[in-house]
Amino acid sequence: MTNERILAVCRSNWEYRGIDDASVREMLEELSAHLEDAEAAGRTPQDVVGDDVKAFAAAWARARAPLSRRIARMAAMALFVVGAVLLVRHLVTWSLTLSVGADDLAFWAVIATFTVVWEIRRGGLGLGRSWLVALAVGLPVAILTRVLGGDEILFSLPLWVAPLLLLPGLPYAVADGRARKSAPAEVN
Repeated sequence: MTNERILAVCRSNWEYRGIDDASVREMLEELSAHLEDAEAAGRTPQDVVGDDVKAFAAAWARARAPLSRRIARMAAMALFVVGAVLLVRHLVTWSLTLSVGADDLAFWAVIATFTVVWEIRRGGLGLGRSWLVALAVGLPVAILTRVLGGDEILFSLPLWVAPLLLLPGLPYAVADGRARKSAPAEVN
């Protein structure tokens, strides 16, 4: 297996496991340096990573970001997305309170689920296909819920709830944004 292939397998594994973008880049740079040092010393890439590259990557991911930390990050990012959706709804309706029905809860549940799944799979919150898929599934679910469940108001949410939900995920969102801006050319 070539160094490039090893780096690609590790990148894929780390992104799948929810390691943040900055850490993935740092880990790839470190692994690339180790692989180059091994090559200069006449050793093979398997001497560095072993026979099972996926197991190597998984072990490093577990050491770098334990499950409890990844779950906390995912929960914070899910709250961040729900808070952002609420804030947009407040701005669109131009009101200080939102009436929440079953259709709203269904929509938010779909958005939060897609956010968590994307976080687990990718490791970063992007504004790409995942959001389009979430909206493409969330809107029909909300419409179907409204048709089947009616438009009864369950409760009202004041404006201050949206920023409160944004707070736990804000440090992660800012760190991911800064990491993307300061990212050098990707290591392949």
